[in-house]
Amino acid sequence: MSSNYKFHDQERPYFVTFTVVRWIDVFTRREYKEIIVDSLKYCIAHKGLQLYAWVIMSNHIHLIIGTKNKPMQDILRDIKRHTSKAIIKAIDENSQESRREWMLWFFEREGKANSNNEHYQFWQQGNHPIELWSNEIIDQKLNYLHHNPVTAGWVDEPEHYLYGSARDYAGGKGLIDIILMG
Repeated sequence: MSSNYKFHDQERPYFVTFTVVRWIDVFTRREYKEIIVDSLKYCIAHKGLQLYAWVIMSNHIHLIIGTKNKPMQDILRDIKRHTSKAIIKAIDENSQESRREWMLWFFEREGKANSNNEHYQFWQQGNHPIELWSNEIIDQKLNYLHHNPVTAGWVDEPEHYLYGSARDYAGGKGLIDIILMG
């Protein structure tokens, strides 16, 4: 991993992305998205995560984050570890999941191909942190993050998408308490 993609300054906010291995569309079901929401809420309450913006897409998640005390890379590691296990368990236990066997087989295959895993691999390695060092960069990343559901054709306006923070920035109340930027 390039040194450009590390958390150099823990005092600044960062734009990060988590991507499901092979870009598999897992977050098409509400219960899988709720695992992410609950994990972010937990990390805000118990791990010092500062969440400025977020969006859950079908196969990836964008966040703008900061930290109060614990290093950001440790918080992200914990989020990815917890959510990968919880989502795989939810897939396994979901009798309505038409792609259950295929997804579990795929995550197990990916896990076996990577010696860093115990059994499954759900997330791609890394999170590509980008330090947000100016108001221009912050605005660019906020706009990009919030317009992802519009670009995907899911909603006409960013604030209409439930699984993101655009409604907070539009004056409404989203699913997660965030810290508004700028």
